[in-house]
Amino acid sequence: MFIKYLVIFLVSMVPLIELRGAVPIGLSPLLGEAIPILPLYITCIIGNMLPVPIIFFFARKVLVWGADKKYIGKFFKFCLEKGEKGGRKLEEKAGSGLYFALFLFVGIPLPGTGAWTGTLAASLLDMDFKKSIVAIMAGVILAGIIMGLASAGVFGAIGAILA
Repeated sequence: MFIKYLVIFLVSMVPLIELRGAVPIGLSPLLGEAIPILPLYITCIIGNMLPVPIIFFFARKVLVWGADKKYIGKFFKFCLEKGEKGGRKLEEKAGSGLYFALFLFVGIPLPGTGAWTGTLAASLLDMDFKKSIVAIMAGVILAGIIMGLASAGVFGAIGAILA
């Protein structure tokens, strides 16, 4: 069982997969029996949030530093542009509700959204660290709830009832 906890913890830390991929793995019999919901969420949230302060304070510096390097420049430029583009979109749409928009951006599990991208956008927009962390954490919790419900088949059942 320790191995499954370790796997979901590490998967939660991976960019683009994050908690959204770890919750279904934890609920599935893929690596043995399913993990109980509460320990699963706690493990996934900790794993997903662990890189956030590092990303917030250092990602921009590293990306700017590496953007003109020979072998890594293209990838670093891509990441920098993606973060800036996401940040600008978020800022345009949100206006004064920027932190609520950040919460929704992280919380609605769509491709390209999540704690990594949201944190990078917050960093590039020079948003307040503490407010950003709260919005990102709340978004991660919301994404976990949505993925847990989706993994448990709740959405499919509701769709079948309403159809």
